[in-house]
Amino acid sequence: MFALENHRERKKHFDSLAGFLDPSCQSEDLQVGSKVEFPLWLADALKNLQNPAVNIDIPNIYKEGYREILEADADAIVLSRWNPFYYELGMHVRKFSGKDSEIIAESLLQTFKSRFQLVMDWSQNLTSDPTLAIQLPRLERDLFLIGRQAKVRLTEWLKMGTNEMVISEIATNLKKRKRDKYELD
Repeated sequence: MFALENHRERKKHFDSLAGFLDPSCQSEDLQVGSKVEFPLWLADALKNLQNPAVNIDIPNIYKEGYREILEADADAIVLSRWNPFYYELGMHVRKFSGKDSEIIAESLLQTFKSRFQLVMDWSQNLTSDPTLAIQLPRLERDLFLIGRQAKVRLTEWLKMGTNEMVISEIATNLKKRKRDKYELD
Protein backbone atom coordinates (compact mmCIF):
# COMPACT_ATOMS: atom_id res chain seq x y z
CA MET A 1 0.00 0.00 0.00
CA PHE A 2 2.86 2.38 0.79
CA ALA A 3 4.44 1.86 -2.62
CA LEU A 4 1.11 2.50 -4.36
CA GLU A 5 0.62 5.81 -2.53
CA ASN A 6 4.18 6.81 -3.35
CA HIS A 7 3.53 6.02 -7.04
CA ARG A 8 0.35 8.13 -7.04
CA GLU A 9 2.20 11.09 -5.55
CA ARG A 10 4.93 10.86 -8.19
CA LYS A 11 2.42 10.52 -11.02
CA LYS A 12 0.54 13.57 -9.77
CA HIS A 13 3.82 15.53 -9.63
CA PHE A 14 4.71 14.64 -13.24
CA ASP A 15 1.20 15.36 -14.50
CA SER A 16 1.43 18.86 -13.08
CA LEU A 17 4.68 19.48 -15.00
CA ALA A 18 3.36 18.29 -18.37
CA GLY A 19 3.07 21.02 -21.00
CA PHE A 20 5.45 23.49 -19.41
CA LEU A 21 8.27 23.42 -21.92
CA ASP A 22 8.18 27.16 -22.42
CA PRO A 23 8.05 29.20 -19.18
CA SER A 24 6.89 32.29 -21.08
CA CYS A 25 3.82 30.46 -22.40
CA GLN A 26 0.51 31.41 -20.75
CA SER A 27 -1.20 28.04 -21.25
CA GLU A 28 -0.19 24.55 -20.18
CA ASP A 29 0.27 23.37 -23.78
CA LEU A 30 2.46 24.84 -26.48
CA GLN A 31 0.66 26.38 -29.41
CA VAL A 32 1.33 25.01 -32.89
CA GLY A 33 4.15 27.00 -34.46
CA SER A 34 5.73 27.99 -31.12
CA LYS A 35 9.49 28.47 -31.15
CA VAL A 36 11.27 26.84 -28.23
CA GLU A 37 14.98 26.24 -27.72
CA PHE A 38 15.90 22.64 -26.99
CA PRO A 39 19.25 20.99 -26.36
CA LEU A 40 20.68 19.48 -29.53
CA TRP A 41 20.24 15.90 -28.35
CA LEU A 42 16.54 16.46 -27.59
CA ALA A 43 15.85 18.28 -30.85
CA ASP A 44 17.54 15.45 -32.73
CA ALA A 45 15.40 12.84 -30.95
CA LEU A 46 12.16 14.76 -31.57
CA LYS A 47 13.06 15.26 -35.23
CA ASN A 48 13.78 11.56 -35.75
CA LEU A 49 10.44 10.27 -34.47
CA GLN A 50 8.19 8.39 -36.88
CA ASN A 51 5.93 11.46 -36.87
CA PRO A 52 8.41 14.30 -36.29
CA ALA A 53 7.21 16.56 -33.49
CA VAL A 54 9.44 19.52 -34.36
CA ASN A 55 10.92 21.48 -37.21
CA ILE A 56 14.47 22.54 -36.52
CA ASP A 57 15.83 25.97 -37.40
CA ILE A 58 19.59 26.09 -37.61
CA PRO A 59 21.36 28.66 -35.41
CA ASN A 60 22.00 32.04 -37.02
CA ILE A 61 25.77 31.58 -36.95
CA TYR A 62 25.45 28.93 -39.68
CA LYS A 63 23.08 30.91 -41.89
CA GLU A 64 24.01 32.80 -45.05
CA GLY A 65 24.71 36.22 -43.46
CA TYR A 66 27.29 34.81 -41.06
CA ARG A 67 28.81 32.61 -43.76
CA GLU A 68 29.38 35.74 -45.88
CA ILE A 69 31.17 37.40 -42.96
CA LEU A 70 33.47 34.39 -42.65
CA GLU A 71 34.13 34.32 -46.38
CA ALA A 72 35.17 37.98 -46.26
CA ASP A 73 37.72 37.56 -43.45
CA ALA A 74 37.46 34.62 -41.08
CA ASP A 75 40.69 35.63 -39.31
CA ALA A 76 39.14 38.83 -37.96
CA ILE A 77 36.29 37.02 -36.17
CA VAL A 78 36.46 35.77 -32.58
CA LEU A 79 34.61 32.52 -33.25
CA SER A 80 34.43 31.57 -29.58
CA ARG A 81 32.03 34.48 -29.05
CA TRP A 82 29.73 32.98 -31.66
CA ASN A 83 29.99 29.53 -30.08
CA PRO A 84 32.84 27.91 -28.12
CA PHE A 85 32.22 24.67 -30.05
CA TYR A 86 31.71 26.31 -33.45
CA TYR A 87 33.09 23.48 -35.61
CA GLU A 88 31.70 20.60 -33.56
CA LEU A 89 28.21 22.09 -33.38
CA GLY A 90 28.34 22.93 -37.07
CA MET A 91 28.97 19.28 -37.95
CA HIS A 92 25.82 18.31 -36.01
CA VAL A 93 23.73 21.21 -37.31
CA ARG A 94 24.42 20.35 -40.93
CA LYS A 95 22.39 17.14 -40.44
CA PHE A 96 19.28 19.24 -39.79
CA SER A 97 19.61 21.82 -42.52
CA GLY A 98 18.78 19.60 -45.49
CA LYS A 99 19.38 21.82 -48.53
CA ASP A 100 22.11 23.87 -46.83
CA SER A 101 23.96 20.82 -45.51
CA GLU A 102 26.73 20.86 -48.11
CA ILE A 103 27.04 24.64 -47.96
CA ILE A 104 27.48 24.56 -44.17
CA ALA A 105 30.06 21.76 -44.42
CA GLU A 106 32.00 23.69 -47.08
CA SER A 107 31.82 26.88 -44.99
CA LEU A 108 33.19 25.05 -41.94
CA LEU A 109 36.04 23.64 -44.01
CA GLN A 110 36.93 26.98 -45.63
CA THR A 111 36.77 28.77 -42.27
CA PHE A 112 39.09 26.19 -40.73
CA LYS A 113 41.52 26.35 -43.66
CA SER A 114 41.72 30.13 -43.57
CA ARG A 115 42.25 30.25 -39.80
CA PHE A 116 44.62 27.26 -39.52
CA GLN A 117 47.74 29.17 -40.61
CA LEU A 118 46.96 31.97 -38.15
CA VAL A 119 46.48 29.53 -35.26
CA MET A 120 49.74 27.74 -36.09
CA ASP A 121 51.62 31.05 -36.32
CA TRP A 122 50.32 32.04 -32.89
CA SER A 123 51.27 28.67 -31.41
CA GLN A 124 54.85 28.87 -32.74
CA ASN A 125 55.40 32.39 -31.42
CA LEU A 126 56.06 31.84 -27.72
CA THR A 127 55.96 35.57 -27.02
CA SER A 128 52.40 35.91 -28.32
CA ASP A 129 49.55 36.83 -25.99
CA PRO A 130 48.86 33.91 -23.60
CA THR A 131 45.13 34.76 -23.58
CA LEU A 132 44.83 33.88 -27.28
CA ALA A 133 43.75 30.34 -26.42
CA ILE A 134 40.68 31.68 -24.63
CA GLN A 135 39.58 33.53 -27.77
CA LEU A 136 39.62 30.41 -29.95
CA PRO A 137 36.85 27.84 -30.37
CA ARG A 138 37.58 24.44 -28.85
CA LEU A 139 39.06 22.72 -31.93
CA GLU A 140 41.39 25.64 -32.68
CA ARG A 141 42.32 25.97 -29.00
CA ASP A 142 43.35 22.32 -28.86
CA LEU A 143 45.51 22.75 -31.98
CA PHE A 144 47.00 25.96 -30.56
CA LEU A 145 47.95 24.28 -27.27
CA ILE A 146 49.38 21.19 -29.00
CA GLY A 147 51.42 23.42 -31.33
CA ARG A 148 52.70 25.48 -28.41
CA GLN A 149 53.72 22.35 -26.48
CA ALA A 150 55.52 20.99 -29.54
CA LYS A 151 57.40 24.29 -29.94
CA VAL A 152 58.47 24.24 -26.28
CA ARG A 153 59.64 20.62 -26.54
CA LEU A 154 61.59 21.37 -29.73
CA THR A 155 63.24 24.41 -28.14
CA GLU A 156 64.24 22.37 -25.08
CA TRP A 157 65.63 19.60 -27.27
CA LEU A 158 67.68 22.08 -29.31
CA LYS A 159 69.05 23.69 -26.12
CA MET A 160 70.35 20.32 -24.92
CA GLY A 161 73.06 20.60 -27.51
CA THR A 162 74.69 17.89 -29.48
CA ASN A 163 76.59 15.14 -27.81
CA GLU A 164 79.43 13.26 -29.42
CA MET A 165 77.97 10.35 -31.31
CA VAL A 166 79.57 7.01 -30.57
CA ILE A 167 79.91 4.40 -33.28
CA SER A 168 78.11 1.22 -32.42
CA GLU A 169 80.10 -1.93 -31.78
CA ILE A 170 78.49 -3.69 -34.74
CA ALA A 171 79.62 -0.98 -37.15
CA THR A 172 83.15 -1.11 -35.72
CA ASN A 173 83.32 -4.89 -36.14
CA LEU A 174 81.99 -4.63 -39.68
CA LYS A 175 84.81 -2.25 -40.62
CA LYS A 176 87.39 -4.59 -39.07
CA ARG A 177 86.08 -7.54 -41.07
CA LYS A 178 86.29 -5.56 -44.31
CA ARG A 179 89.83 -4.43 -43.46
CA ASP A 180 90.85 -8.00 -42.67
CA LYS A 181 89.47 -9.15 -46.02
CA TYR A 182 91.55 -6.59 -47.92
CA GLU A 183 94.69 -7.27 -45.90
CA LEU A 184 94.59 -10.98 -46.75
CA ASP A 185 94.53 -10.35 -50.49
